Amino acid sequence: MDIENIKNKINIMADAIIENKEYLSDLDSEIGDGDHGFNMAKGFSAIKKDLDSDYKDLKALFMKLSTDLISKVGGASGPLYGTFFLRFAGNLAGKTELTREDLNKSFKLGVDGVKMRGKANIGDKTMVDVLEPVAEALNEDKDLKDVIKLAEEKKDYTKGIKANKGRAAYVGERSIGHIDPGAASSYILIEKALEE
Repeated sequence: MDIENIKNKINIMADAIIENKEYLSDLDSEIGDGDHGFNMAKGFSAIKKDLDSDYKDLKALFMKLSTDLISKVGGASGPLYGTFFLRFAGNLAGKTELTREDLNKSFKLGVDGVKMRGKANIGDKTMVDVLEPVAEALNEDKDLKDVIKLAEEKKDYTKGIKANKGRAAYVGERSIGHIDPGAASSYILIEKALEE
């Protein structure tokens, strides 16, 4: 997939986050401070504006995404998503086409960055519950439709577990029964990124 097609994909991903900002903030108001969707929408609105620029390679494009998210999205989400795209970009210097192999490798690098930054693991009720299984499935060369389905299952899985990280950890047992907002936004982005 070339840079122009990837920009189109990112635009679709941004629109999906903006359309779901109230849903994501509603999820966050149950176990957090209620601003996840609005913060994410702010970051992705900035990204949409920057898609008009020219980028010499995929690294430059994804580095810009990273910068927009870190500078525009409040709370933990900005640094975490920003780190994901920063690490994702690291594998793409000089490349103007994204192969499946590039995607697999970059996604894994992105997830490793999120885990390092947020110190979260599977079972902590965070975006890692979605991102890490998706990284594994991509690297096992699973069909993209199956990867999307897995992302949805893992998002739903966060509903039944207690939060051990982030703002939601403060509410302890009360976090059970609510989908993690970061897992939900991760699923939305993965669905739009990987659908045909």
